[in-house]
Amino acid sequence: MIVELGHFALILAFAVAIVQTVVPLIGAHKGWRSWMAVAEPAATAQFILVAGSFAALTYAFVTSDFSLRLVVLNSHTAKPLLYKISGVWGNHEGSMLLWVLILALFGATAAWFGGNLPPSLRARVLGVQASVGVAFYAFVLFTSNPFQRLAQPPFDGQDLNPLLQDPGLAFHPPFLYLGYVGLSICFSFAVAALLEGRVDAAWGRWVRPWTLAAWLFLSIGIGLGSWWAYYELGWGGFWFWDPVENASFMPWLIAAALLHSAIVVEKREVLKSWTILLAITAFGFSLIGTFIVRSGVITSVHAFANDPERGMFILFILAFFMGGALTLFTARASIMQAKGVFGVVSRETMLVANNILLAVSCMVVFVGTLWPLFAELFMDRKLSVGPPFFNTAFTPFMVILALILPVGAIMPWKRGRLGRALKQLRWAFALALAIAALAWAMQTGRSALGPIGIFLGTWLVAGAAVDLWSRTGRKGSFARLWRLPRADWGKSVAHSGFGITILGIAGLLAWEVEDVRVVAIGETFDVAGYELRLNDVQELRGPNYFATTGFVSLIKEGVAVTELRPEKRVYPVAGMPTTEAGIDNGFLRDVYVVLGDRQLDGSWAVRTYIKPLANWIWLGTIVMALGGLLSLSDRRYRVAAGAAKAVKPTQGVPAE
Repeated sequence: MIVELGHFALILAFAVAIVQTVVPLIGAHKGWRSWMAVAEPAATAQFILVAGSFAALTYAFVTSDFSLRLVVLNSHTAKPLLYKISGVWGNHEGSMLLWVLILALFGATAAWFGGNLPPSLRARVLGVQASVGVAFYAFVLFTSNPFQRLAQPPFDGQDLNPLLQDPGLAFHPPFLYLGYVGLSICFSFAVAALLEGRVDAAWGRWVRPWTLAAWLFLSIGIGLGSWWAYYELGWGGFWFWDPVENASFMPWLIAAALLHSAIVVEKREVLKSWTILLAITAFGFSLIGTFIVRSGVITSVHAFANDPERGMFILFILAFFMGGALTLFTARASIMQAKGVFGVVSRETMLVANNILLAVSCMVVFVGTLWPLFAELFMDRKLSVGPPFFNTAFTPFMVILALILPVGAIMPWKRGRLGRALKQLRWAFALALAIAALAWAMQTGRSALGPIGIFLGTWLVAGAAVDLWSRTGRKGSFARLWRLPRADWGKSVAHSGFGITILGIAGLLAWEVEDVRVVAIGETFDVAGYELRLNDVQELRGPNYFATTGFVSLIKEGVAVTELRPEKRVYPVAGMPTTEAGIDNGFLRDVYVVLGDRQLDGSWAVRTYIKPLANWIWLGTIVMALGGLLSLSDRRYRVAAGAAKAVKPTQGVPAE
């Protein structure tokens, strides 16, 4: 009964979304306030209905209702409760229901907190947002129905993919979708502004917190996915340039560009056309990512579905919304004329350079991701584009971006002097150079990658600190520093997080030590100044898996540090093995041990890594997200804060 109610609620939400699309848009066009007013209660009702539908599906998973096809394919009675819940979105159909839930959530949030928006703009934003919802409701109901029943329910289910039975992966998709789908509201604001015929500073301030929220959630989602790949897959890396990894990275890059571009619109009323185009493109890359993950056109360990029919449906959605928005963008080009002017040396110019670098780097990832598909379709050739291409083509743009970020952050609006900005940053440059020189002196026979990365990371962190201190005035004080707006703090913290991530990547790639050997039980071996001893290997049993667990002592200078327990797991229901690395996490390094296969003589293959600064990669992600959160908490950048204030009446002149 509850499942049927959930299915019915989803159909009702579809109907409400149709009403929310048609009535407010007509009302905004005609100027009928009563029709425009339909948007807000409709957005709330739609969210409540989808939330009820999602709750019904979650209930079916938690109670192991095996009359539901989706539960049979993705759950099992022996599975821990956390993974029963995460199983709701650990599949194609359930993840699409999560998609429309978040889509409705952003629409409802815009209705709840957009009270100070002009009524016509608010109605258009909610109408466009609902139109996206209509497309995805149709996709879910007609091609990916999560509430499909089975005529003869089995006694038990087939279990969730073992790779997804992990805390990191339990929370990775919701955060990723909050970012993916959050960009839809930026798209809705862009299309609504084009329909409204007005793109101004107030619009830039309205769209900025939504972009910031989407970028924040995407950062957390990508960070969780990278962290999971690091400790769960047993290969020791944090990023493989997999097509599905790239599918989330591309909108993150465009969202970062949009975030910086919206600042220019808000402050100077320039770059209007570019900002609108970025808002449209950011959501377009989210749809492209959805197509990559669910169409089966590109093979990936992360892919949800392999169904060309579903892929064509998503491709149609992509073509309809991107084609329509870009056509409208072309027709409304005249309303996006810039009002302000700026010099070649100014913060505006630096932000333009920032945008170009982010956009071009995104296109590099896009071409590398889809080139194998294009080559097969048009040249009948099987090609593989892997890390060597991406590392070579993508890295230079990030290096240049890291170099100019501190300079751009400290540069004044409209016009500035490059010499003055560089003079303010001289101590940051000296510190970065000194630490890079120290890194170079400490390494022997290594590449320049480590010192360059250390320089760039330190330059970003120190530059952010200088930028923050410079905002306290000529007679800076710590008291005034703490009174700075949260948005200023957020920018500096986010830039510092980017620098910390660069430090972590540089340290890991430049100074990692790898050791692969066969070890007998009781044998001790040395790796980069550490002693490791394989004490024992035992067969253990988990809640729904069997594990071969190694017990490895980690010793430093004769003192036992910890005992690592790498595992090889087998999930009998799913029939899949997984590898669990044993990791001793440290601030400056990780010791990472993977247990391999047993040899004929009873010894075991053991792979050991010493990974310098590995955790700085995810520390930087956390710091970037914290910076976004600080900026988002600034009252000046909340949704309602961007509204134009009412003009006070003066001497017989009525307020308009």
